[in-house]
Parts: sequence; structure tokens; C-alpha cells
Amino acid sequence: MHLDTGPVRPGEELNLPSLADWLRGRIAGAERGITLEQFPSGHSNLTYLLQIDGLEYVLRRGPLGPVAPKAHDMGREFRVLQMVHPYFPEAPNVFHLCEDTAVLGSVFFLMERRHGLILRDEIPPQLAKMPNYAERASKGFVDCLIRLHAIDISRTGLIVLGKPEGFLERQVQGWADRWKRATTDDMPKIDRVIRWLIDHRPSSPAPTLVHNDYKLDNVMLSEDSAERIEAVLDWEMATVGDPLADLGLTLCYWALVEAPQLRARGVPSLTSQPGWYTRDQFVQRYAEGTGRDLSQIGYYEVLGIFKLAVILQQIYYRFRRGQTQDTRFQNFGDRVKGLVELADSLAGKST
Repeated sequence: MHLDTGPVRPGEELNLPSLADWLRGRIAGAERGITLEQFPSGHSNLTYLLQIDGLEYVLRRGPLGPVAPKAHDMGREFRVLQMVHPYFPEAPNVFHLCEDTAVLGSVFFLMERRHGLILRDEIPPQLAKMPNYAERASKGFVDCLIRLHAIDISRTGLIVLGKPEGFLERQVQGWADRWKRATTDDMPKIDRVIRWLIDHRPSSPAPTLVHNDYKLDNVMLSEDSAERIEAVLDWEMATVGDPLADLGLTLCYWALVEAPQLRARGVPSLTSQPGWYTRDQFVQRYAEGTGRDLSQIGYYEVLGIFKLAVILQQIYYRFRRGQTQDTRFQNFGDRVKGLVELADSLAGKST
């Protein structure tokens, strides 16, 4: 068993004979057998480690049960990675996409396995023994986002991944619509947040590639250099649009020391430990590396917290309707409430 994988969770098994049959002729040695383990993290998409003929592959598939329209689009994530990898090597290479749901019950794809450290609830010992690891990892994390936002979307053809015109307007409207579809409890403050986001929308800088979920546990750090990023994961929501929307969401996950609501609601607070960049250092390094005007960053942070609240609410909605039995989700209603209150208070301060 690998350190970062475990046995497949009950109810999340894959049909191995069916998978082996599909892989035959696509992956050398598949007919000689497949070893399967599961990556334990993630609240929705399921990720597995396949070992075939001495080589390792990662299999990604959508969650079990009904999901929100357009969410967890594995076919899109495959195509995004296929396009982005040549220009941004931190995006893993992909091999095969299966859109025939008869094989495993949902669309899935295979991609390369990358090795490194993923930071979740604690600092791995390999990282802890590196000098100034927190500052170096902070720097590497910000610089990787700067590189991502520096890719020329016109020259590379990546502009086809989204519609930059009206991006911010669509973001607010789209996430507000998702909220309406997933509502379980009356929350008047959310209406106030949505109204504020509509009324205070800034004009966007020139569009870039946007990852849309760039956070510490979606990057893989090198095992021997604290500032080197081995991989950026979870590309299913990547698009083209306002880069500051990416930065705003990233800052929500980059624990605000003065925002206990985020920590109490389950957003890991590793980055509030000594040595990590403060929010101001993070913003300053990004501003210096990109030359972008960050005077409106407060708006993007409220948008980020609102999006995070909606994502958790969609999961909680599925739990409440009995579409998933995963008990990790039972307190998500409280987490959503805390995030909505935080967004509302930050909007008040940014007015």
C-alpha cells in the first residue's frame, strides 16, 4: 500500500473485469491484471491508483449518485488537461478518456501519476525538516499561479476553453442559480451577498487561463524542494476569464488569521501557522509578479467565499436528499452558514 492511497472505500468499488476489458489494447499489459487502490481525499470526484504491468496510472471518475448539471465533467477535465499540459507542465498529462458509461457507470479518464507532497491537515515530515519550508512553499505556490496566469491564451489557442466577455457577470449569475437549485434552509444573508456582488462588480483585467480551484491541497509539492510545484490537480472547472477571480478564491482557502469562521468551517488553517505568507504578503507577491491592479481584491474575495459556500451547499443538498450517505457531509449546513456570514461581513467592510 502506498502512503497516499488506501483500500477502496465500501460502495466506491470499480468493476475491474469491465475496466480491464476496456483497457485491453489501450494500456500495455492490462490483460495481465490491474491492482487498484484509492486516493482517500476529495468530497466528490473519485480518484484511484491503477498499477498495470509495473507502471502507475491515475483514474478519475465523477461522484456516485445524481449530481448538479455540468458539475464533475470528466470529459471536459480530460480535454482541458490535454490542451493545457503542453504549455503548463504542472498540469499532468492524460492518456485515455472513456465516455461510455456502461464500462464503469460514469465517464472516466486515465492520467499520469505524479509523485510529491500534498498538504492537507498536517505538514509531512519530509517538508517539516526543510529550512524555511513555510515561506518557500508560499513563494512557490504564488509563483505557480503567476505562471499559470502568464500563459498567452491567444497564441496557445487556450482561449477556446471559455468566453472571457462577460465572465464576471456570468460567474455571479451562475453561482446564484446553483445556490437556488441547492437551497435547503432559508438564509436571507445570501440574498444580500448576491445583490452586493451584482451592484459592485469591477471591470476585469485582460483575461487569462483560470484554474477556478487553486488551493494548497490541489497542488503537489516536490519531496526535495519546498518551493517546487510538481503538479497542479483538479482542472474540471478551469476556464478563461478574470484572473483575479482565481486569486480571490485562492485567498479564501489561504487561511485568514482574522477569519475564525473559515477555520471553524473546515477550511484547513495550515497557512495561518508561523512562517507562511500572510494574506498581504501573498497579494503583494502576486501584484509584483503580474503588474495587475489589486485595489478591488476585496470584491473577488467575497465572490470566492460565496462560491465556496455554494459548492459545500451542493454537497449538503445531496446529503440531505439521501443521494449520498457519506457522514463527512452532515455538518456542511453549519459550514455554509458560517461562510455566508463571513461573505456578508466582508461585503459590508468593502462597500
